[in-house]
Amino acid sequence: MEFAQPLRRRRRPSLTPMIDVVFLLLVFFMLASQFGKDQAVTLPILGGDAGAKYTGPPRLITVMRDQIQLNGATMGLTSVIEQLQTLTTGPDDIIVLRGGDDANAQDMLDIFNALQGAGFSTVVMVE
Repeated sequence: MEFAQPLRRRRRPSLTPMIDVVFLLLVFFMLASQFGKDQAVTLPILGGDAGAKYTGPPRLITVMRDQIQLNGATMGLTSVIEQLQTLTTGPDDIIVLRGGDDANAQDMLDIFNALQGAGFSTVVMVE
């Protein structure tokens, strides 16, 4: 005696796991991507006989996490720029920018961009 096999309905594959995977990939790539614009900083190379020579009074800016020092005196950024304008004879005078122990790269770049925005074209970074 043979029994008829029950008809199996064809199951459609569920789309829910595929949608979950696509959503996870979308979230991953959105978090991993950067939407900011990269900015290049050109620094002058000084050394040896070539390049500009340092002349004039000292112009050393030390950048720390929450303060800026010009030649050892702590002051604000606008005061630093005003003092530098009296210490320099032209925009090509060398200004030395040094990072303190707790300064990060963004602090240095903020001061660097402010100096270039004020018209100082030769800013040298040292360790």
